[in-house]
Amino acid sequence: MNARKIILAGFVALAALAIAGCGESEVTVYKQGKYQGKPDTRPYDDDPSQALYTTSTWTKGDRASWEAAMRQRVANQNEYNRIGAHGG
Repeated sequence: MNARKIILAGFVALAALAIAGCGESEVTVYKQGKYQGKPDTRPYDDDPSQALYTTSTWTKGDRASWEAAMRQRVANQNEYNRIGAHGG
């Protein structure tokens, strides 16, 4: 008797999963020339204090200062520059 209850419960769970998998979600339809997602912002328009994984600082809205901060960040990630083994 106990094995029958386990088998029956298994079939009920399987049927519930099968029915749940048949649901249809709404799909966004692409219309030619119309972007329907969130508009992108320029990276230098972001507030530097809101940047999560960087210690770079730049002036909000100033592309030149943002580019300088990114160049400095890349230079700091260069192992040859960090250890001083630049062949000099």
